[in-house]
Amino acid sequence: MTIILTDFARARLFPREPRRNTIQDITPEQFERHLNDIPPLTVLDGYAPFCKLHVHRNWTRTRCLTAPITDANRHLLRSDYEARTKDELPVLVRWFEGIDPPVADYLIVILYSREQLAKEGTDTTADWGVVGCMYTAEPVETPMAPITMMRNALGVEEGGSGVGLDRAAYLRSVEFWRTHANWRG
Repeated sequence: MTIILTDFARARLFPREPRRNTIQDITPEQFERHLNDIPPLTVLDGYAPFCKLHVHRNWTRTRCLTAPITDANRHLLRSDYEARTKDELPVLVRWFEGIDPPVADYLIVILYSREQLAKEGTDTTADWGVVGCMYTAEPVETPMAPITMMRNALGVEEGGSGVGLDRAAYLRSVEFWRTHANWRG
């Protein structure tokens, strides 16, 4: 099995101007090589048949991507309308500023199949492509954000995957994200 780091994921996980809330201590090439050389601890099913999650022990100083919202940190929440790429519509997002989450124990790599990548405009000879990564304290998936589920349901032309909205999964996601937020630093 071969894995590539897609341009979409590269820009988000390894931005030109490094940020504290992205992957630390390694280059994109080292990340891709690790994924191809070191088998995951486990493989989880993703939200659709073309999506798999490879769970790896964190071999970097990358910090957990989410933090619980508490009375002590609620005042540090920020929000804005943002698009992940120039072709996407901006959506409402929120995040913490000014917090210092712990180093993650796991990196959960989100992979799409070659066929799905082609549908979304990325041609590759690799079997799988990295489209994202979760940095977590536990070896379990962080629920996809409700707005990401909605974007996916809008279709490929709007920056999604074309997977319809699963109402039960959406409500589970709301329960998690009601009490958690990402952070930026």
